[in-house]
Amino acid sequence: MPGRIVPLVTKEVYHVFNLGIGHRPTFTSTWEYKRFIQLLTFYSFLSPPSSFSRFENLSNDRKEILVNSRGDRTLVDILAYCLMPNHFHLLVRQAEDEGISTFISKLLNSYTRYFNVKNDSIGALFINQFKAVRMETEEQLLHVSRYIHLNPFTGYIVRDLESLSTYPWSSIQEYLAENHKGICRKDLINSNFKTPASHKNFIFDHADYQRNLGLIKHLILE
Repeated sequence: MPGRIVPLVTKEVYHVFNLGIGHRPTFTSTWEYKRFIQLLTFYSFLSPPSSFSRFENLSNDRKEILVNSRGDRTLVDILAYCLMPNHFHLLVRQAEDEGISTFISKLLNSYTRYFNVKNDSIGALFINQFKAVRMETEEQLLHVSRYIHLNPFTGYIVRDLESLSTYPWSSIQEYLAENHKGICRKDLINSNFKTPASHKNFIFDHADYQRNLGLIKHLILE
């Protein structure tokens, strides 16, 4: 993965996006979605105990020992995410210098190896250079988090908002469902909402606008 012309700044939050080469599918089964989410957590830490492929074959006792030995320092803090059939969105805060680039490199290398073995394919799966946009204001942070969580509705992966609220391959349930455990650091976004219900209204009230805007863009590009 080539170096970035403009380096990513530590302690700043970025919207990270990447797409399958040629818009090819990058997630084709439940197991692939689950694997990617496991890798998000595993490689977000500064010192993962091993490669994930080795880690998953260890006994539970050995896994616990290694997890406890890795420490709490992270390369990135994951604030929100959404996986779609041929791309993904992440909202992450860089916790260490070059943390995002290192994290994405480990994440995609590991997932691509898994995908290729599982599907008897070879070569790169995602576009070589991921996109990263820095969040310059809190308002931008909130709008991007909403955009990320609305993606399955915008792209007609789910038909309605009820289905969106339980979409399993994003962090939306972590924010809207009471006591839902997950992988995100939620304090930066949650501090702007008194209750999960007010956060839900913030997302859902914009849903039709975002879907219609996506349709208009599609028609223009076609």
